[in-house]
Amino acid sequence: MARISKENYYLDIAETVIGRATCLRRCYGAIIVKNDEIISTGYNGAPRGRRNCVDMGRCTREIMNIPRGERYELCRSVHAEANAIISAARRDMAGGTLYLAGKDAATGRCLPDTSSCSMCRRLIINAGIAKVVCRTGSDTYTVTDVQDWIEDDDTLPLGAE
Repeated sequence: MARISKENYYLDIAETVIGRATCLRRCYGAIIVKNDEIISTGYNGAPRGRRNCVDMGRCTREIMNIPRGERYELCRSVHAEANAIISAARRDMAGGTLYLAGKDAATGRCLPDTSSCSMCRRLIINAGIAKVVCRTGSDTYTVTDVQDWIEDDDTLPLGAE
């Protein structure tokens, strides 16, 4: 039996965390790892005490036909990355790696375009996380050095560099 890579080992765990997600569109699981130790986990779902979309049977953004990646302020969910960051101390995350896996809620299929949104990127930067690994297939993934997000600031207007 061939041993799986560390990246796929942690991505498999992040994929298991997806089982707690409550979104009707796209479900995500995240784990933060430092020094080969899991620091925290997170999945996307409504804030504690609020009703989840899956429990209500409806998604506000879906009802309003809002495309993916837009108008996140209308979403009930806290993203998986944010929940993992909230559940850990910065001193424990700094220099660590965030592993992120996503699935389509309707089909259960892996999302090949899994990545962090611009809001979560800001949280990841401030948490001091060094690297983000995103599952893109059953055993494929992308690796992003968070320093690249700092240097390639997507929040600046074009020409404002």
